[in-house]
Amino acid sequence: MIEVGLPYEASHKMRDLIDDNYQLLMVISRFGIPLGFGNRTIAEICRDRNVDCDTFLAVANYISGKAFDRNPIDLKSMMEYLQSAHRYFLDFNLPDIRRKLIDAIDCSGADSAALLILKFFDEYVREVRRHMEYENSTVFDYVAQLLEGHPCGQFTISVFAAHHHSIASKLMELKDILIRHYPEKDDSNKLNAVLFDIISCEQDLTSHCAVEDQLFVPAVAIAEENLRQLSDDSCDDSEIQPQDDKQDDGKLDSLSLREKEIIVYIAKGLSTKEIADKLCISAHTVATHRRNINEKLDIHSSAGLAIFAVINQLVSLEEVK
Repeated sequence: MIEVGLPYEASHKMRDLIDDNYQLLMVISRFGIPLGFGNRTIAEICRDRNVDCDTFLAVANYISGKAFDRNPIDLKSMMEYLQSAHRYFLDFNLPDIRRKLIDAIDCSGADSAALLILKFFDEYVREVRRHMEYENSTVFDYVAQLLEGHPCGQFTISVFAAHHHSIASKLMELKDILIRHYPEKDDSNKLNAVLFDIISCEQDLTSHCAVEDQLFVPAVAIAEENLRQLSDDSCDDSEIQPQDDKQDDGKLDSLSLREKEIIVYIAKGLSTKEIADKLCISAHTVATHRRNINEKLDIHSSAGLAIFAVINQLVSLEEVK
């Protein structure tokens, strides 16, 4: 048994980690460690599977909220772990949620909000894919070159860190829309099941991004500093720019009549200026109403507001653009 609060150590049995925190099943899997541990220790299993034990312990301890040491992290093992997580989200987890979402909501056309919800989810998945493919190519390629002693360009890990953000917020918004606004059904078991999966995925993505920020980025920064101290070799002037992931810019009775009008126009695809012209008010006033709407509904994207408008019968699906 692992004593409460104490960090995991190489001498602990691997099976005790799961007893202590079942979420570490995902960590173990992403390091390429299969089940069937027996009574073997973390050190023994990591050695047998060619996994860097210090890196494994740093990730496991961090995710479990325990004291961790980032200094001995092996960047090659860390990148393999992160790439495995990317494959899990893109190839299994998000497609599985989509299948369950289609099964839980009526996408036949009878439920006009359902198609918008599915579109919202698909756009989110594309955003996640862009985010992770950028890391797989640009960032991890840079680190691989760094480990070989000759990174090229003016890209540094600080460029990545400055633009890195959690990719779970839009999934949280979809969860809130479904929980707070989706019409009650006679059989809610399927919807509740997919909501559970969405919440679990949201937590997993948040944890994944935190590992990148708190473990991966500092380890790369240390490698950069070590290389600077060892060599003054110059690189070419080509510059790799980070990809800007697109980010999209509740209760009905809390909204004023004017706010409802603005939501309708947003759902119909009108710009702030066009809405201002329609209502004979200034664009600044429209923007102020929009901020108030966002705060009241906790919905911060036009797609989310369109779903809200359809669910609450402010507009029909045919009117949405």
